[in-house]
Amino acid sequence: MKEKQSLMKEVYITRLSKFLPNEPVENDDMESILGMVDGKPSRARTMILGNNKIKTRYYALDKEGKSTHTNAEMTAEAVRNLFDDKFPINRLQLLACGTTSPDQLLPNHAAMVHGILKCQPVELIAATGACAAGMQAFKYAFMSVKCGNTANAVSTGSEKFSAWMLAQKFEPETENLKNLAENPIIAFEKDFLRWMLSDGASAALFEDKPNEEGLSLRVDWVEIASYANNLDTCMYAGAVKNGDGSTKGWTDMTPEEWAANSVFSFKQDTRLLGKNIVPSGAQMWKDLVDKYNIDISKLTWFLPHLSSEYFRFRIDEEIARLGVHIPQEKWFTNLTRVGNVGTASPYFMLEELLNEGKLKKGDTIVMMVPESARFSYAYAHITVV
Repeated sequence: MKEKQSLMKEVYITRLSKFLPNEPVENDDMESILGMVDGKPSRARTMILGNNKIKTRYYALDKEGKSTHTNAEMTAEAVRNLFDDKFPINRLQLLACGTTSPDQLLPNHAAMVHGILKCQPVELIAATGACAAGMQAFKYAFMSVKCGNTANAVSTGSEKFSAWMLAQKFEPETENLKNLAENPIIAFEKDFLRWMLSDGASAALFEDKPNEEGLSLRVDWVEIASYANNLDTCMYAGAVKNGDGSTKGWTDMTPEEWAANSVFSFKQDTRLLGKNIVPSGAQMWKDLVDKYNIDISKLTWFLPHLSSEYFRFRIDEEIARLGVHIPQEKWFTNLTRVGNVGTASPYFMLEELLNEGKLKKGDTIVMMVPESARFSYAYAHITVV
């Protein structure tokens, strides 16, 4: 009996959507919503905002700091926005959700989103991590359609960071934050991410055929790599970091230790971040240019997920040094308007390009997504058809 040859399919993103909660929050309004730790303005806020250049962001909180949406609710809204009468949600076959900030440990984020959608049974996967988790969901959806497991799939990136950044979450250790001058590294690591992160959700629909009308985005490849084999933990939550670089997780700590150390707040080892986030990602880009024989001169758009504008010119210098430079006029970001929404940020850039008419047939796009949790990187190459 002759074996059937299985052929990998082409995969197209046919629709992109987003959900941003409430109204944009200006820099001067952040602390009135998130609250002041120990009742005093942050010493680090102005410096951090000066570096990241973010002007507005979104919070799933009202002006009193009360929750208006869960992460799962925002994600479900973004997914719903993909569908209409022409392509109803009852055709959905797979849902892959990436997030750093699920609403609970269990059930997983994808199951909670599916529960809100209340559509038919679908295959689920949840990727939980930092920024690359959205691209892990992206790749799972891509691979499912590519190998013929499903004819369509949705992937999402979403965050609700704001609830983690409320001042009340830091009150048990206000002494640490008050002692910014005496112990600046410890205090800065706790305060840093309060002025970096924001909320929202975005979603992509993958299909095995392009749109009959309008543009589609053919996903040519997705590459993801971790450098945790030789780099220590940099961004973390649910743990404390020991002097030797190891971490101690919340399950091995007492409730008293949880409170005293703000164990469940996001923390960033900014020394490691500055030293490692750019060189490793730039080297991976050089390796991919060689692997896929990419002609950079023909690249139309470069979409780097920047946690801060501070890294723009450091990335620019490093990829130039390695001989794989991408001119700034090809870069597209919306960080300063949307904020750093972690796993959702790569989707927001792609969604804006497609839905605001910035693309044309034949354009090529490279997405770059660094993750500082323990240093992972994701790249994707896309062709507009």
